[in-house]
Amino acid sequence: MQPDTPPEPRKSLAGEEYEVEIGPVAHGGHCIARTDAGQVLFVRHALPGERVRARVTDGEEGARFLRADAVEILTASKDRVEAPCPFSGPGRCGGCDWQHAAPGAQRRLKAAVITEQLSRLAGLTPGDAGWDGTVEPAPGDKVAKGEVPAWRTRVQYAVDAEGRPGLRKHRSHDIEPVTHCMIAAPGVSELGIEKRSWPQIATVEAIAATGSHDRQVLLTPRPGGRLPLVELDKPVSVLRVEESAGRPGTGGVHRVHGRPFVRERAAGRTWRVGNGGFWQVHPKAADLLVEAVMQGLMPKKGDTALDLYCGVGLFAGALAERVGDKGAVLGIESSKRAVEDARHNLADLDRVRVEHGKVEQILPRTGITDADLVVLDPPRAGAGRKTVQHLATLTPRRIAYVACDPAALARDLAYFHDAGYTPRRMRAFDLFPMTHHVECVVILERSAKRP
Repeated sequence: MQPDTPPEPRKSLAGEEYEVEIGPVAHGGHCIARTDAGQVLFVRHALPGERVRARVTDGEEGARFLRADAVEILTASKDRVEAPCPFSGPGRCGGCDWQHAAPGAQRRLKAAVITEQLSRLAGLTPGDAGWDGTVEPAPGDKVAKGEVPAWRTRVQYAVDAEGRPGLRKHRSHDIEPVTHCMIAAPGVSELGIEKRSWPQIATVEAIAATGSHDRQVLLTPRPGGRLPLVELDKPVSVLRVEESAGRPGTGGVHRVHGRPFVRERAAGRTWRVGNGGFWQVHPKAADLLVEAVMQGLMPKKGDTALDLYCGVGLFAGALAERVGDKGAVLGIESSKRAVEDARHNLADLDRVRVEHGKVEQILPRTGITDADLVVLDPPRAGAGRKTVQHLATLTPRRIAYVACDPAALARDLAYFHDAGYTPRRMRAFDLFPMTHHVECVVILERSAKRP
């Protein structure tokens, strides 16, 4: 028997250029086009309806699709603007996807993506989901063409070999040095991180709290690197992230000086968030999402409620205020530090209990057999079929699903449908301007006809 001959490696098409008509937007910050031969191109820096010259950045002969940048605009969309950021464009900073689109057009693109994901993965129209088809700007974010809202209260800068801070290029570890990030909130920009050199440092994450003057930087040294003496333009606390710690907030974070936490303000309370842990990045997001969730759930005195993936307790606190002394709220969160913060933040509300662990493991162990209300704000991957099925057995009156990824949301809505729950109202918020990200809140109720 002859040994198998290994297949010849396929030829890379990186650098090849095609003149193409740009089709619809797709999930991920790009649009779809096809070469004359029919091969699919995912094209960044383009807009639907344009004709462009697209240069392949990734892909091989025979691949199902290629990735490309629009390097020349031959016929421009009326929604196109000159990118305000000098670091934006093909091969440059990958932090923003839609600098070249007018603000209203960005929201329409996001709405188109949500609509497509709902249809493809959940079989739902916007009307089926109780959604009017619009993506709402956050208060104060309506800006004119060519302007950029400064909204990002947390920015992680990568540092190049020369100590220059910057942001990573799209789908790359390469770094684009920057002197100013236009979407960074004023509290981040005023620290002056981009003006300084950061030798022996791999990343600098800057946090500017909302509702307090707390400022924090998390420094990740290069292997064997030492921390510099940090002198920034504003008072700031400093934390060190150990080389093996991975993402901040998952362990291995140590205080260098100042508080190990920042104080955020939302929903009428002050929230301690330690070690760079999760908090909504847009300064208006926490209040906006709490309002949307509570309006949808309509909690009553005496209700029992679950807050799953509860973080530092934002929704649990809002629920506890509304269900009163005879109600009860259980929060579940996988981050140990976030659980500590949640218990601290809600210590005055004895009707709240917060458990540490993964939702899919802890929830079945609680012994809870029913609940009136549920809030779930899962990570980008979504809640998943198993968790959705378990929630349905608790027969809650209403469920509020807060989603940062429309594809994961649509998949989970399909699972909810199978489990007997139907979306009654949905809202979408543009809490990440200039990027392809979007936040959704869906209110579900038990279907009139159970499967």
